[in-house]
Amino acid sequence: MMDITQQGYVQTDISDHGLATLTFYHPNHNSLPGKLLGELTGAFQTLGQDSAVKVILLQSAEHKTFCAGASFDELASIQDFETGHRFFSGFGNVINAMRSCGKIVVGRIHGKAVGGGVGLAAATDYCLASLYASVRLSELAVGFGPFVIGPAVERKVGLAAFSQMALSPAEWQTASWAKEKGLFQESFDSVEQLDAYIGHFTAQLCSYSVEALGELKKIFWQGTEHWETLLYERAALSGRLALSDFTKNAIAAFKKGS
Repeated sequence: MMDITQQGYVQTDISDHGLATLTFYHPNHNSLPGKLLGELTGAFQTLGQDSAVKVILLQSAEHKTFCAGASFDELASIQDFETGHRFFSGFGNVINAMRSCGKIVVGRIHGKAVGGGVGLAAATDYCLASLYASVRLSELAVGFGPFVIGPAVERKVGLAAFSQMALSPAEWQTASWAKEKGLFQESFDSVEQLDAYIGHFTAQLCSYSVEALGELKKIFWQGTEHWETLLYERAALSGRLALSDFTKNAIAAFKKGS
């Protein structure tokens, strides 16, 4: 039987109009083990350098959850600081690749987003969701915090809303709440409406000047250059806390109950 952390996929499809659709999938609620985090990072870096790509659409597939965040199977296997630091750095790598790829990234959040999934949504340039896209930062409940993704989330929703999410790890916030706070630009009553609007919006974006879009991207992310080091410092914090008895017991209890 294949190790579940080695399952799933990341795939890219580039349309004739220059829209690169980047899709990830994992059988465990679209969670993200290190393997998929690495593939996402590489995909954003490659697409950023591809002259045929004008806009990137990030989405997940085949599950009602958009992304369940970190792989608990992989978290449970962490036995030393270096492994933990490397794992949490995976989220930092993806966020930094999204931030610096030079192309506008549109997010399609069709369902629930937890932990790192919220971080992915926050790291897009323009995020569209369905009403099923409730959000939750669950990290505190398992002994650490949303440290690596925190800068991306706080940048979108502000400190007060980020604090509310970080300190309420058991509470879901609705898609309407996330839109009100600025995480989502829009939320739609159905996935069908979401997809119809995404088709319209991305077609418009692809019709604009690639150079102008690239310059806007730089402006959007101005002041985040220090994230190249900040997110890895945050990953070290997560990696250290993930070794605690609290975290090990919490993850074991979660896996037993899931």
